This record gives sequence, structure tokens and C-alpha cells, in this order.
Amino acid sequence: MTQKIERIAVLGLGRVGTLAAILLQETGFDVTGIDDRKLSNERPFAVERQSVADERAAEEALAGFDAVLSCLPYHLNIGVATAAHRLGLHYFDLTEDVTTTQAIREMSETSRAVMAPQCGLAPGLVAIVGAHLAHDFDRIRSIRLRVGALPQHPTGLLGYAFNWSPEGVVNEYLNDCEVIEEGAHKWVSPMEWIEKIYVNGMLLEAFTTSGGLGTMCETYLGRVENLDYKSMRYPGHVDLMNFFFHELLMRERRDLAGEILTAAKPPVDDDVVHFHISAEGDIDGRLQRKEFVRSYYPREIAGGTRTAIAWTTSASACAVIEMVSRGDLPETGFIKQEEIAFDKFATTATGRLFAEA
Repeated sequence: MTQKIERIAVLGLGRVGTLAAILLQETGFDVTGIDDRKLSNERPFAVERQSVADERAAEEALAGFDAVLSCLPYHLNIGVATAAHRLGLHYFDLTEDVTTTQAIREMSETSRAVMAPQCGLAPGLVAIVGAHLAHDFDRIRSIRLRVGALPQHPTGLLGYAFNWSPEGVVNEYLNDCEVIEEGAHKWVSPMEWIEKIYVNGMLLEAFTTSGGLGTMCETYLGRVENLDYKSMRYPGHVDLMNFFFHELLMRERRDLAGEILTAAKPPVDDDVVHFHISAEGDIDGRLQRKEFVRSYYPREIAGGTRTAIAWTTSASACAVIEMVSRGDLPETGFIKQEEIAFDKFATTATGRLFAEA
């Protein structure tokens, strides 16, 4: 392919960052992984041990690259984005944090390159799919986005494992949530609006969590009557998390809450990512409903078994990067995930993984 991006830095070499770097390299990019830890095993791409904990360090680390994908905790992304903005690099991340995204969007107004936060699953792929489902409706009654990243074989009352960033999960459970309800843009509390939902006959519960919609409320205000995002968990989970955060006051000690939860429910290899995305509305005066319901499991990629959350998240981000590089998306400015064409997304090297699954 003709590339507008050649050299790309991937920051943070956990499961998602490492796999993203491998997938980008296999797609044809010149990849360097950057992490501040001494890593125990070799990786099939160049690795540099550097800190990007402040803007100056990030700018030094990113000099000479065309683009950067941040797979770091959300609170580090503003510094990385600022460095990328100064250097004129294309910027991509996986953040669900609303404040971080707003700061990056403000930078994008004067950017010489693309600034595309929220390129993971939720926000990210769910917005691409939701917009795709809603595209043909003359009147959109609702867009409902539901995602569950879960252990296949849960134990204990929580029925959960922290395969994703504990900082990110705590953030999602405690920050207010954007919705559109009956045509009005609102902010509602997290871990509410609880509903029962079925995926492949399995009963789950869904409840509001923060950040999953990305910029969709802005895009669809005035075009959709109801729009919301919820996380799916095994039944009983949300009551226990409300008890933990509110009755035990752990909402006031977010860092400690993340440590306790991760120690109690560490990551597992046998995970699953459930999607239950739907849109309802009128086509030619007739009420219709479209659904995208899928379950993604661990799979063999690039010589290793990859968890469902790792490959779905990294594949989503890599697909967006490939689309920018081959000219399917703008060369500068802020990219909204819901403005990315699902059909073109599915033709990328990593977008095809979702069809194969």
C-alpha cells in the first residue's frame, strides 16, 4: 500500500501495546515500541526503554517518527498528545477519558496531522458499528451500544477479571455518563439504568458507564431520540460494585480501589468480548431494528494466543491507523470514530480479523 505513515512509535508494551506493535509491523509499518520498564522477553520489533512521563521526555522520545499510538494509562495521554502536536505527528490512543479527549480535541484545531483518540473498542469500534447500523434510517429512534469484556469462566460474586486497565475501569464506573434521552443531551450517573440483556442465550446485566460513546452525543444530537452506552457484566456485579464504591467510600480513593480490585480479580487468559449493538428507526415509513451481536474469543495471531480484549482492542486501533496511512481518512484534524466507514474499516489488514472471528 502507499503509506502516508512509515515510522510509528507504540507507547506502553503490555498485552495490547505489544500486539498492536506486531500487527502494525506485519501491515508494513516501521515500528518501535517504547516502555519505561526493563522487559524480560524479546519482541519482534525494535524496543527502546524510555520514559514519557512528562512532555519534554515524550518529545525527545518521539522525535523522528511519523505517528504515535499511545497504549498508556489515560492520565499520561495529554502529555504525549502535546508532544505529538508540537512535532506534527499523527496521534492515536485508546482512552475512554472524556476530559483527556476534550483536551486533545482542542489541540487538533491547530494540528498539522491527525489527532485520533478513542481508537479502541469502547469508545472506538462500537461507534463505528453503531453509526453503520443507523446510517440507512430516515428517523433514528435509538442507538444502543453494549459491550462486555469478561472472563469466560468467572468465579466469586463479582464474576469479573481485570483484563483491562484498572485505572480505566474505575474511571468508567465513577465518572458521569453522556446520553441522549428523548432528544435531550444529558449527563447521568454511572452504574445505573440497569437492564437485562441476552447474548447467545446468556443472561447478562448492562448498566451505564462513562466514556464509551466518545463524541457520538455531539454528532447525533438532533438526529437520534435515544443514545446510550452500557457495560455488560454477569448478573449481580453492579450491586457489589455500587456497594464497594459508595457504601465503603472507595470512590474517594480511586488508586487504592484499583489496587484492591486487581489483586482480588487478576487478569485471565480465557476471556470473551461480547458486543450487543442495535439501532432502531424508520425506513420508508416502516419501523425496523438492526443488530450487531457478536462474541469474540482468544485466538492465534502472529505466533501466539492473544486474549480477546487484547486482539480486539489492538486490531481496532491498527485498522484506523492503516486507514489514515492509505488515505481513507483525513490527513489533519480530529477524527471522530463514528465518521469512520465500517465497510472500509473491514478491508484493512486488522479489520478483517473481526470478519474472520
